[in-house]
Amino acid sequence: MADGVFNIAKGRIIELWNRVKANDPAASALVVVLLKANEAEAALIDRDDLGAVLGAAGTTEADFTNYARKVLTDTDLAALAFAPDDTNDRFDVDLGDQTWTAAGGAANNTLTKLLVCYDADTAAGTDADIVPLAHYDFAVTTDGNDLIAQFNAAGILRAS
Repeated sequence: MADGVFNIAKGRIIELWNRVKANDPAASALVVVLLKANEAEAALIDRDDLGAVLGAAGTTEADFTNYARKVLTDTDLAALAFAPDDTNDRFDVDLGDQTWTAAGGAANNTLTKLLVCYDADTAAGTDADIVPLAHYDFAVTTDGNDLIAQFNAAGILRAS
């Protein structure tokens, strides 16, 4: 489960996850971003877009060898369960584990956070158009081996 939810996304994550899964709009996606430094959580969760997150003093996106943001579309979410759990009165959403092949080696990072964000239009726009949804502690140092972000078996977020 998420270590924290950005204030702008509270009450909206299920809706935005579903929009990506439904391919509505067609260019929408969830974006996974890794940070190698971040400001304190109390300030971090107040940021309303990815540009503001990355523009904050003390926050730096990963730049290890072979790093790229993961862009997850409806195809990536298609096999994931998406339905309310009426028995337990909650709604869980999930993402598949994410792998960065040969992460680091020539240039390594010590990572601090993994962010899941929503981009309504991956074909246009900037980081200012990407909504940060949730953040997870991700204390890992790259070394040239594959880096795998393995999400909790219960999912990435539970709305209850």
